Amino acid sequence: MGPMTLVGVLSLAATPTAGQVTPTSLPASALPRTADGRPNLQGVWQVLNTAAWDIQDHNARAGVPAGQGVVEGNDIPYQAWAVAQKQKNFENRMTADPETKCFMPGVPRITYMPLPFQIVQTQKFTAIVYEYIHINRTIYTDGSQHPPGSIDWWMGDSRGRWEGDTLVVDVVHFNDQTWFDRAGNFHSDALHLVERYTLTDIDHINYEVTIEDPKVFTSPWKMRMVLYRRKEPHVQLLEYECFAYRADDEEARSLGK
Repeated sequence: MGPMTLVGVLSLAATPTAGQVTPTSLPASALPRTADGRPNLQGVWQVLNTAAWDIQDHNARAGVPAGQGVVEGNDIPYQAWAVAQKQKNFENRMTADPETKCFMPGVPRITYMPLPFQIVQTQKFTAIVYEYIHINRTIYTDGSQHPPGSIDWWMGDSRGRWEGDTLVVDVVHFNDQTWFDRAGNFHSDALHLVERYTLTDIDHINYEVTIEDPKVFTSPWKMRMVLYRRKEPHVQLLEYECFAYRADDEEARSLGK
């Protein structure tokens, strides 16, 4: 038998088998809540997908697991010039990917990197702390607005509001130095995101993000995925100090090791 194609793999993956569990939503009244009545998103979370390597459907290759995409419709509406730039990024990804330089991954990429993150809620803000180089975000939910002007930030500026039981986060003020994945999907400094965090039960959050960037894309597009609660005893964020590891690698290469 020849090697199975990605289509074949995805067809099998789409067929439920014994032991598979699909997250189901609890009634709103049964969701865990904070003291102010909001769904309790607090805890340590992580994705179980391969979007960090490629946000679209992709075959396996050396160092890359095959995966189902997280892009709605599996299509990214690039402008014509941007298709060529994405391909150039892919061809040069081993050195051009900002992650290889230990830069901040940006949003939404930080959400689906293969490392956990922790959510903490208060009445005025929701904080997210990431294991990757100790990055943190503050999502203000106090009704404050984005600061004026055009600001160049790696992680953008996040302002949140509650729509029913969904935390909706508007994110602007990005630079153009981050990618969406290791496959070279990219954006400009005009990136605008709307994230939606919806707790479906105690252990799962439905995450959706709408991407808009008139400099790169012809229309807005979406990604969707599930965030899973880490439930090991005493689970906590550890350390991933990319800068230190990169320095060690460079020293080893200089010594011929």
